[in-house]
Amino acid sequence: MELQRTGISLIYRLELTNQGTTFAKVASLVGDAGGDIAAVDVIRVTPDMVVRDITINVSSREHGRQLADILDREPGIHVVAVSDRTFLVHLGGKLEVAPKLQVKNREDLSRVYTPHVARVCEAIHEDPSKAFQLTIKRNTVAVVSDGTAVLGLGDIGPYAAMPVMEGKAMLFKQFAGVDAFPICLDTKDPDEIVETVKQIAPAFGGINLEDISSPRCFYIEERLRKELDIPVFHDDQHGTAVVMLAGLLNAAKLVGKPLPSLKVVVVGIGAAGVACTKMLLKAGVTNILGVTLDGIIHRGATYENEMWNWYKEHTNPDNVTGTLDDAIAADVFIGVSGPGVLTVDHIRKMAPDPIVFAMANPNPEIEPELAAPHVRVLATGRSDYPNQINNVLCFPGIFKGALTARAYTINEDMKLAAAEAIASTIRDHELREDYIIPSVFNQSVVQRVADAVAEAARKSGVARREVPPTNNF
Repeated sequence: MELQRTGISLIYRLELTNQGTTFAKVASLVGDAGGDIAAVDVIRVTPDMVVRDITINVSSREHGRQLADILDREPGIHVVAVSDRTFLVHLGGKLEVAPKLQVKNREDLSRVYTPHVARVCEAIHEDPSKAFQLTIKRNTVAVVSDGTAVLGLGDIGPYAAMPVMEGKAMLFKQFAGVDAFPICLDTKDPDEIVETVKQIAPAFGGINLEDISSPRCFYIEERLRKELDIPVFHDDQHGTAVVMLAGLLNAAKLVGKPLPSLKVVVVGIGAAGVACTKMLLKAGVTNILGVTLDGIIHRGATYENEMWNWYKEHTNPDNVTGTLDDAIAADVFIGVSGPGVLTVDHIRKMAPDPIVFAMANPNPEIEPELAAPHVRVLATGRSDYPNQINNVLCFPGIFKGALTARAYTINEDMKLAAAEAIASTIRDHELREDYIIPSVFNQSVVQRVADAVAEAARKSGVARREVPPTNNF
């Protein structure tokens, strides 16, 4: 899938001579070329020229280059440099390691390092569980990727995946106070990935798998969950599923349809599609049809993909066959596939008050402008439309709750609790068609999710620590 460019902000450093060249002339050239000036700063003034930094929003990199050529050809204007604001944010990376206390004298040095640190090492050696109390393990997550399924870019490798994993680590810290570190592995071998993660696991309290291609991601997660005693969570699968269910809980409430009564069609039975289906089953939905490029998954077929063989045994109770056209007479459409899959004609065949979650990102299964007049509730994965299904609502709180409870896994009960907590952030009287899911910047979401997840961990028997709600340890 091609990654959509939604706009680029560039900083043009211009030298303007004082021979009649004015800022008004620059603004006119920019406007005529389709640019949008966002900010202007004066850098230097001399008797002969003015140097300005002008921030301009352009539609693409090529548009930005064309605008630079237009400005540079104009007498009295010289383009000194063009900087991409997004690239400037990434210079040197987006993370740093900072100590929690300062080493100011020899006594401080002896306590944080040699010789006194040896006593702490001995205590952990005698009781390894003390690593949760006496090291960063208690609040640290590894964000692990092999770079094989990054955004809409596909297999771009571990080096190119680093900016995404750094960004994920930033969100862990900013939203939940959890320290996270990007680990990008230079191997595509599932067994090597499993073994590498197992070797680094002593330093971390949890493992967030990210942007690993399907179906390899299923095998990697399954093995790590079995072989590690800390939470392992593939966010592309389960994060999407949790936030999807949170939105669906509120959408179903809004249209007055109980979850067990819903007929749901899921299009795109990869990592996210399978996880969404498992969450729907956990929440009580029983009539689910999965649709792939080859048609509806049904019990009369045998599939090379083992997850599809699991799927046919747990969904499609009426064993419907055919294509999306044969499945679409449903209450809910869940899309985790690609653009152009769903049409207005499909929506017209759905049940009254149709709910459409077109979550392919960045380009949804149907253009929102086309779908909106024909649906009751519409959600996408995009931030420029209402009801964004965004994993940021999920993973910071889930890991915070799991780490707080010192859970050794993240189970289905904890994920369901997270979905219900996200949904409950919006009170019944606030629900409306364009507000079924809270903003990622709603400050109450993370703590609600963390509390609910820690309590679900306790109730389901996977917690190793009792923690009262809202205790941030």
